[in-house]
Amino acid sequence: MLLQLTGRASSVALALVLQVLPQTFVVPTAGVVNDRVRRKWVMIAADLARVVIVLAMLLVRSRSVIWMVYPLLLLETVMAAFFEPARNAVIPNITRREDILLANTLSSTTWSVNLMVGAALGGVVAALLGRDAVFILNALSFLASAVLIAGMRFEEPHADATPTLRIRDLFNYSPILEGMRYVRKDRKLLAAVFAKSGEWMIGPSWVLITVMAYRYFPLRSPGMDAQRGAMLGMSMLVASRGLGAIIGPLFSARLAGQSDRRLRLGIFFGYLTVAVGYAALGSASSLWVACLCLTLAHGGGSTVWVFSTSLLQLNTEDRFRGRVFAADLGFCMLVIAITSYLCGVFLDWGVSARTMATATGLLMLVPASLWGWTMRLGTNDQRPRTKD
Repeated sequence: MLLQLTGRASSVALALVLQVLPQTFVVPTAGVVNDRVRRKWVMIAADLARVVIVLAMLLVRSRSVIWMVYPLLLLETVMAAFFEPARNAVIPNITRREDILLANTLSSTTWSVNLMVGAALGGVVAALLGRDAVFILNALSFLASAVLIAGMRFEEPHADATPTLRIRDLFNYSPILEGMRYVRKDRKLLAAVFAKSGEWMIGPSWVLITVMAYRYFPLRSPGMDAQRGAMLGMSMLVASRGLGAIIGPLFSARLAGQSDRRLRLGIFFGYLTVAVGYAALGSASSLWVACLCLTLAHGGGSTVWVFSTSLLQLNTEDRFRGRVFAADLGFCMLVIAITSYLCGVFLDWGVSARTMATATGLLMLVPASLWGWTMRLGTNDQRPRTKD
C-alpha cells in the first residue's frame, strides 16, 4: 500500500522502522511488567489492543491520510513488545525441561507455516478481494489468539512471588539494572542475548522482497495486470521465507539435542547459510530461483532464532526471564530498524535491489565471525543451569 501510494522504497523502510524500533525503547518497561504480573494476561491484553489497531488501518483510503499508517504501526509494535517476551517466557512453564528445544521448534514451525500459508493466501485474497479483506482477516487472527490463550491453564511462579505491580514501578529502573547484572555474570548467556541481533538480513529482507517483487519477479499470467502480478510475486517470496523457516529448525533440531555446544554450533552455521542464500538472491534469474534462495537463507535464520531462544530458556531463571527476553527482543528490533531503513535509503539513491541483496549476504559473514569468536570463550558454563 505504501509503495503504491508514495512510490518510494524509503516509505516502506520507514514503516518497518516504526514496526520494530519502538520495541527497543518499550522493552525495559515490558520486561518489568512481564516479571511482575501474569504473562497470560499480558498476552491477551496485547492481542485485543491489536484487533482495534489493525481495524483502524481500514481508514487509510488515500495518499492524504497515509500518515495514519505510521502511528498505527507504532502502537501495534508497542503491543508486540509486551506480547513476544511473555510468550517466550512462558514456554518453560508449559513444557518439561528436556522438551524445551522441541517446544521452540514446534513454535517456530507454527509461526513459519502461518507465514508461508498466510503470505500465499494473503496475496490471493488481496488480489481478488482487495487489501481491506486482508486487514480484517489480520484483526480476526489476533482475536483468535486471545481466545486460545484465555483457555490455557498453567502456573506462573514469578507472579506469585512478587508484590502487586504499581504505576510507579513502571518508572523504577532498578529491576532493569538487576537484570543487566544477571546477564553480565555469564559471558555465554550475554552472547546468546545478542544472537538474534546478528540476523542482519531480517530488516532488509522485507524491503527487498517488496521492491524485487515489483521490479524483477512479478507473477505473470494472461489477463493479470502488473499491480496484481507484483502482489502475488511478493506473496510467493514471503511464502518461501516461511517455508525456509519451517525446514531449518526441523532439520537442525534433530542434530542439536540438548547440547549447549551443538546449539551454539548450529547458530554459527545458521549465519553462514543466511550469507549464502542472500548472496545468491542477488543473481537470481527467475521468481522460482529467488524463492529457493530465500528458503535456504531463512532456513538458517530460523535455526539461529530457535537455538538462541532455547539457550536463553535453558540458562535463565524464571524470575529474570521476562527481562532477559525483553532485552533479547529489544536489541534485535533495534538492528532490524537500522538495517531496513538503510536498505530503503540506498535503494532510493539508485543502488539496485540485486546489489543490496548480495551485499546483505556478504555482511552476514560479520556476525558469523563474531559468533565464532564467542564460541572460543570456553566450554564450561560459569553458572549452572537452574530448575524452575
